[in-house]
Amino acid sequence: MNFRVVVCFLFGLAVSALSSAGAQVFKGAWVASVYNINFPSRSGLSAETQKAQIREIVEAAAHNGLNALMVQVRPEGDALYASQIEPWSRFLTGTQGMAPGYDPLEYFIQEGRKQGVAIHAWINPYRAAANVSEARASNNVSHQLAGAVHRIGTLLWLDPGEPAVREHVVKVVRDIVERYPVAGVLLDDYFYPYPSRSYPKGSFADHAFYARYGGGMDLADWRRQNINRLIKELHDTVKEVRPDALFGVSPFGIYRKGFPANVKVELDQYQDLYADPVAWLRQGWVDYLSPQLYWRDKSAQSFSTLLQWWRNPAINPNGIPIYPSIAIDRLGGSYGWPSSEIASQLAIETKTKPRSSGGFILWNVGPLLENKKGVAVVVAKGGYQ
Repeated sequence: MNFRVVVCFLFGLAVSALSSAGAQVFKGAWVASVYNINFPSRSGLSAETQKAQIREIVEAAAHNGLNALMVQVRPEGDALYASQIEPWSRFLTGTQGMAPGYDPLEYFIQEGRKQGVAIHAWINPYRAAANVSEARASNNVSHQLAGAVHRIGTLLWLDPGEPAVREHVVKVVRDIVERYPVAGVLLDDYFYPYPSRSYPKGSFADHAFYARYGGGMDLADWRRQNINRLIKELHDTVKEVRPDALFGVSPFGIYRKGFPANVKVELDQYQDLYADPVAWLRQGWVDYLSPQLYWRDKSAQSFSTLLQWWRNPAINPNGIPIYPSIAIDRLGGSYGWPSSEIASQLAIETKTKPRSSGGFILWNVGPLLENKKGVAVVVAKGGYQ
């Protein structure tokens, strides 16, 4: 047994205690690498500078009472770790495929272990390129599965209807969980692309795959089946390799129009993104969900109303933990939320029953690092037991 396997086993024992239902409140934050949002702060920094940034992130998380970081290790068919399958991320060095001189995921795990912060591997399954004009390495999936790639504005998107795409993503996740003692694997909300100016609703060019694989199903049902298959296979893969590791998804915060009836929304993720997170809850294909509840309480998309809906036993009969993602980034920009809104949402989370294993994930770690509007103090004094 090699050293990394031994470390995976020993760390898994510790993680199992953290991940047991009800054992500890889950207090996490997202660490985004795409577009250098959080880490590294820009591409091309030295290995030592990047390591210093990792230490700063992990130490800040621990200092403010967090026990988990969701680190984006696959933003665009690439890797912030020593992948045996995909190229090094350009967000590290400026050039996709160029090694940064160390292993960022391994270093996050090492520092997390010192500070008592569990590191989860956040991946984007379908985004093959965040900017089509940027050079891609020869082993980028957009070259390997060129026939299953669509251009959506400046993005390249893998087609969920091609089974080879799902097989590739499952292979990537298996590789991560086998070789790294991550606490779990997490997907965000990017399944079929969000409608936009560059991508009108209904324009996804998957008709050839639908004709080949649809089997007479309704097109929308077939697309949802494609996503469901990915979710189930990723869950099963994670559990096969390391039963203690968690598998979670962070979907759009509102299930679909009219669910619940007293919130307003233009997007219908069930019809527009072909994601069915309620099915994942009912089938037990996730260990937790972190719906992105990025709205103020008592608004037309009220935080408390939505959290109550997701935790309702009628929706979530298995009592799977619901850890809302909370938008601390909206303290800035055009939103200009006061820090009291974050304090209110953290308090609402503790009071919303049934809570099962309670917790939250902050989007994103940046405002916490700079203590924007005193949010670090709000989080650290959040009243969690």
